[in-house]
Amino acid sequence: QVQLVESGGGSVQPGGSLRLSCAASGRFFLINGMGWYRQAPGKQRELVAVINSGGITNYADSVKGRFTISRDNAKNTVYLQMNSLKSEDTDVYYCNADASLSTYSRTFFRYWGQGTQVTVSS
Repeated sequence: QVQLVESGGGSVQPGGSLRLSCAASGRFFLINGMGWYRQAPGKQRELVAVINSGGITNYADSVKGRFTISRDNAKNTVYLQMNSLKSEDTDVYYCNADASLSTYSRTFFRYWGQGTQVTVSS
C-alpha cells in the first residue's frame, strides 16, 4: 500500500534543467529500489535511472552524465536532477518504488506514480 506523489515537471528550453521529486507514503515495511521511467506516445516505458536502498545507481545510456538520481531514505523520497536537457528527453516521467508490505515477506511489489510531463522545446 504505497502512494507515490511526483512533482517538478514542466517545460524548459534545450540545455535547461529540471528537478523531479517523488515522495512515497502509505503502509509498507520498507522500500528497496526507487527509480524513474519515461514513456512517450507509441513507445514502451523505459528505464531512466534507478537507485537501491544502499545508494547504488543505474542509468540509461542516453542520460548518463546529464541526469543524477538520489534519494533520502528517511523521507522515502527519490529525486532526479536533469541537466543539459534535450528535446529527446520530452516524455511523461513516472516514479517507481518497489516495496515490501510485511516484516515477514521477501516479496516486493512495484508501485507507480501518476506521471509528470517534461517538455523540452525552443
